[in-house]
Amino acid sequence: MMELGQLRALRELSERGSIAAAARALHVTPSSISQQLSALARRAGTPLTFRDGRRTSLTPAGLALARAAVGVEVAMERAESAVGSFRQDARAQVRVAAFHSAGLALFRRLAAEFVHEDGPQLVLGDADVAQQDFPALAADYDLVLAHRLPNSPPWPESVAVVPLAFEPLDIALARSHPLAAKPTLLPADLRGAEWVAVHEGFPLQGAIELIQTLAGEEAVVRHRINEFFVAASLVEGGGLAALIPRYTVARRLFPALVLRPLAAPVLGRHIDILARPEALERGGAAQVVQALQTIMAAVIEETHADSTSTVDPTG
Repeated sequence: MMELGQLRALRELSERGSIAAAARALHVTPSSISQQLSALARRAGTPLTFRDGRRTSLTPAGLALARAAVGVEVAMERAESAVGSFRQDARAQVRVAAFHSAGLALFRRLAAEFVHEDGPQLVLGDADVAQQDFPALAADYDLVLAHRLPNSPPWPESVAVVPLAFEPLDIALARSHPLAAKPTLLPADLRGAEWVAVHEGFPLQGAIELIQTLAGEEAVVRHRINEFFVAASLVEGGGLAALIPRYTVARRLFPALVLRPLAAPVLGRHIDILARPEALERGGAAQVVQALQTIMAAVIEETHADSTSTVDPTG
């Protein structure tokens, strides 16, 4: 019979990419992981791993079994809930990671939701990573707030996905900028623009390049800053443009900044909650997911209310 520990070793190798990383995750030695994998391969009757240079990779059979291990973990979580662990689990720690702007927009409210003694104990962390690196964070956090551009590859099957919002991306300009007088912009309007962009490899860089390609010129990037609040402060000083998320950056903090939507193409990003599938079976994690959905909806509603009630003298 295949043992749960063996399946966990295979899954960790699949998702973390090395025996050493799998060993660290499971708090055992690399030799213990190797032994577990060897025993599992003997039980399966077929090779599950192979040497790929200096790395250990999974065979097609190993990959199939690693995916099946996810279902085993989900079944175990459901079984524990069925015998009454839900109440105890609801008091357990729930580790949540978020990219910076989401953390700033949501974490304070989320923490306030769970100050009472009968709810989960939150452990919050920030994670400024490239888009393709968000799924790996689900190995170390129960819930991961991640963002993804619409035309990018979907999240891998190793993580469960709970959609949270679609957030438009607007062009940020100083209120004194000539383009601030326009209610919407086209790529052609941004010819000659100098940009505050994110670092190479981060999703919004591709969106800026798309705008400038449609405008018929290469983007001129003066500064590379991933933190939107720092970028907004620079743009507010005048002469620069940046892509700024509409909901998760508080406009009231930047009175000399305006956000203008791009008429075409419409730009935005998906904000999703990523988790290992079994994590969503835990009572505490389920409560936090529900709270995040409620808080995000409130943030969106408040942003819409602010935009309709604010009179913009630049038009």
